[in-house]
Amino acid sequence: MQELHDAPLAPLTTFRLGGPATRLLTATTDDEVIAAVREADASGTPLLVIGGGSNLVIGDKGFEGTALRIATRGFTLDGTDLTLAAGENWSDAVARTVAAGLAGIECLAGIPGSAGATPIQNVGAYGQEVSSTIAEVVAYDRTAGETVTLSNAECAFSYRHSRFKEHPDRFVVLRVRFALEDAGGLSAPIKYAETARTLGVEAGERVPAADARETVLKLRAGKGMVLDPEDHDTWSAGSFFTNPVLTEAQHADFLARVHERLGADVTPPAFPAGEGRVKTSAAWLIDRAGFTKGYGDGPARISTKHTLALTNRGGATTEDLLALAREVREGVRAAFGITLVNEPVTVGVTL
Repeated sequence: MQELHDAPLAPLTTFRLGGPATRLLTATTDDEVIAAVREADASGTPLLVIGGGSNLVIGDKGFEGTALRIATRGFTLDGTDLTLAAGENWSDAVARTVAAGLAGIECLAGIPGSAGATPIQNVGAYGQEVSSTIAEVVAYDRTAGETVTLSNAECAFSYRHSRFKEHPDRFVVLRVRFALEDAGGLSAPIKYAETARTLGVEAGERVPAADARETVLKLRAGKGMVLDPEDHDTWSAGSFFTNPVLTEAQHADFLARVHERLGADVTPPAFPAGEGRVKTSAAWLIDRAGFTKGYGDGPARISTKHTLALTNRGGATTEDLLALAREVREGVRAAFGITLVNEPVTVGVTL
């Protein structure tokens, strides 16, 4: 297991921000992961687990403790059963399942990060969420001091949330097993309107899984959501804020504010989100509150391709990023009475 001291963490994140860790361990096997976690817990050393670094905002002072980078590898396909080691590159894994003719995660193509992070956030995009295909998650339970296997139900998935996110210091994901579908090379039914429209099909239809993947990659690239070291619009954590889920009363108040501010003929996006709840678009809120693409004049700005991505233009600090995030959050709250919630995990800082 590789060990470094006073190790820079910024290069391990897609934001390329954050100070150093006191110690950085890189684990390439489950046994190494477990040993590092047990050592930290036994000594009372703060522990930061890092996968692909695509969902982390690390403070400029860094992390005083042990940072554990999970670099395990393992891709096992048994019929429609897929098992991924936590350190596997997620986007590469999606490509391999599509090449094998399997459906279920093809619309999650191009999402940066590692496989082990996907259940934590219940990663989703373009009409798919990993909770729809995850069969079980193998994790090290720091409270019990043992490896456990959690079923889909035990993961307690909801919109961008899970049991792992609810208890961030308890579980360290080791492996994830997915139950995919053999639809003869076709995708799962296309659910997302933009994807269906781009593919020229109706929602609910199937297309070749490879076509669905390529279409999503193109859509994501057009929004700066596919990593490119030369494109500062991708120096981000993707969507910085989650889409708000409102009660009926909150939604009614929101509509009143929209009509007062923008006119009675303006109808904001609204999607069913369970009984008595409505989900609206964070990107729409940000844009209509006056924070358009490219907003900002400092080293941290809104992406020129998508209002939901906050970006490092090359010389930003974490404080620069947080100042922009706070400005956007307060602007949306003042305009529409909705407080946006950050999607990335913050380390050593708060929004």
